[in-house]
Amino acid sequence: MNRLLRDPAFLVLPLALFLLVFYLLPVVQMLLRSTGADWSFRPFVDAFSSEVTLKVFWLTARIAVIVTVLTLALAYPLAYFIATTGERTAMVLLALVLVPFWTSILIRSYAWMVLLGQNGVVNGFLRWTGVIDAPVRMLNTTFAVYVGMVHVLLPFMVLPILSSLKAIDGRLVAAAENLGAGPGAVFRHVIVPLSMPGVLAGSVLVFVLSLGFYITPALVGGPSDMTVSMLIAGEVDLYRWDVASAIATALLIVTLVTLALFGRVVSLERIFGGAR
Repeated sequence: MNRLLRDPAFLVLPLALFLLVFYLLPVVQMLLRSTGADWSFRPFVDAFSSEVTLKVFWLTARIAVIVTVLTLALAYPLAYFIATTGERTAMVLLALVLVPFWTSILIRSYAWMVLLGQNGVVNGFLRWTGVIDAPVRMLNTTFAVYVGMVHVLLPFMVLPILSSLKAIDGRLVAAAENLGAGPGAVFRHVIVPLSMPGVLAGSVLVFVLSLGFYITPALVGGPSDMTVSMLIAGEVDLYRWDVASAIATALLIVTLVTLALFGRVVSLERIFGGAR
């Protein structure tokens, strides 16, 4: 009995059962529902015979790409500064990066509604400084969607990049400097290439999470900013469970195909292994 309790397979059994009941079985049920009662795949025909569904998929992919690029542009300098600054400053900045994890996405999205509203903090500050004379519409726009999603997803980009930067052997930087390389050359030819596993890991995480985002676009976005998850929720509200399952299955396939294509270019094991 004691040997059984120490067996790694036995220790993993509770987690495996939990995933089987609360993840695998619902996914299988969704896949079966999406095929239709007679395996005619009629729900897919109903879902994708509308141009709205195709436009929503295209819009979701575009938002995911732009959010990934914006998040990377903000995260890399921050991660680099944290990795190269003093220990006390780095701890404070890292704590600020991790603080959003302690607050729900719903609360953070509502906070952006307060900040970006017609009578919100941002408009009030711009009017107080004389930059604008009348309130500017920022809430319920694509701009608000980008701001909210980047804010929520920024830690998922910062942490892998920071991990890769911390793992760089300082002797390589010193060797490059001894060979006459300046700070710019060291950064371009040593730091950036060696931190690419973190960059790629963060980009994959942010892109995949962006594809399935719901709360933030639903709260701060406008009618023209519908994402796939919002479309699925709308179909569920209309009790079109089969169509909703078909759209969800299509989103799952798109996500898996994206990861597969990405894995063909760069090994996912190398990406996530190098980001530790």
